[in-house]
Amino acid sequence: MSRVLIVDDEPDLLLMLRVSLEAVGFETGLAADGDVALQRMRAERFDLVLLDVMMPVLDGWSVLEALKDDPGAPPVLVVSAKTAQQDRERALSLGATAYITKPFDIDSLVAKLHEVLAGTRS
Repeated sequence: MSRVLIVDDEPDLLLMLRVSLEAVGFETGLAADGDVALQRMRAERFDLVLLDVMMPVLDGWSVLEALKDDPGAPPVLVVSAKTAQQDRERALSLGATAYITKPFDIDSLVAKLHEVLAGTRS
């Protein structure tokens, strides 16, 4: 079973993503800011990270920077309300595997998770 760390400062979104992903067979961990996310990634194994960009304490950009040179870091899918092309390019240049804008369709997000996970296991 794949483990996904969901990182977002919106409690309702964290809960919705947890319920939706667990309903289709994922195990989930939660973090409300980038600092907690990095701590959890150091302490636990995750197969994939869903990462918001705009968060308190430590934002998603800083998390991507911290993971950029870590060969053991899981793939990161940025899920953000920021829709500008330069934000998408910045995330991908910092090592994100994909960039999904909010609002999103949960079925499309789950399909993307499966696609990324299949690519990391080949």
